[in-house]
Amino acid sequence: MKSAVCTLATILALCTPALAETACPPTPDTTAERSRLMAELKIAPDEETGRAIEDAIWRQWIKAPDSRAQDLLDRGMQRRDAYDFEAAEQLFDELVAYCPHYPEGYNQRAFIRFLRERYDAALEDLDKVLEMRPDHFAALSGKGLVFFRQGRVELSQKALREAVRLHPWLKERHMVIKPKGEEL
Repeated sequence: MKSAVCTLATILALCTPALAETACPPTPDTTAERSRLMAELKIAPDEETGRAIEDAIWRQWIKAPDSRAQDLLDRGMQRRDAYDFEAAEQLFDELVAYCPHYPEGYNQRAFIRFLRERYDAALEDLDKVLEMRPDHFAALSGKGLVFFRQGRVELSQKALREAVRLHPWLKERHMVIKPKGEEL
C-alpha cells in the first residue's frame, strides 16, 4: 500500500508542472484603463476621436491572457479574414475551452457563428461576453444585429440603443430607429 501511495505521489509530482502549463492564466485586469477609455468614448467630440478611442479599447480586448491564447485568437481571426469560417470557429472553440474566463474568445466565436447564420449559438456567446464585460459595446451591437436578422426588431433596437449609449460613434448607430419626439 505504501508503495502504491509513493508511486501515485511521484506521478502527481511529475504531472503537476505539465498541468500548470495547460491552464490559462487569469485575464489581466484592465478595469481602470478601460473605464477611463469608456468615459472618454462617451464624450468624444467627433467620429475620428471616437474611432481612435475605440481602437485603444479593442487593443485591450484582443490582448489574450497568454501566448497560447493569443495564438489561438490570432489564428482564428486570420482564418475568419480568409473566409474559412469552419476553421475559425474550431480555433475559437479551442480558445474558449482553454480560457473560459476570456471574454474575447466568446465574442470572436459569436461573430463567426453570426456569419455562419447560427444565431442562437451566437446569442449564447454574446450573453457570456456581456456577463463578463457589460460595457462590451461590440457584443451589444452584435446582439442587435442577431436580433435584427431573426426579425426581433424590438430586441434589436434595445441592444443597439444600449451599444450606442456606450459608444455614440458606433458604426451601427445608423440602424437605430429614432422614435417620434425622442432623443437618442
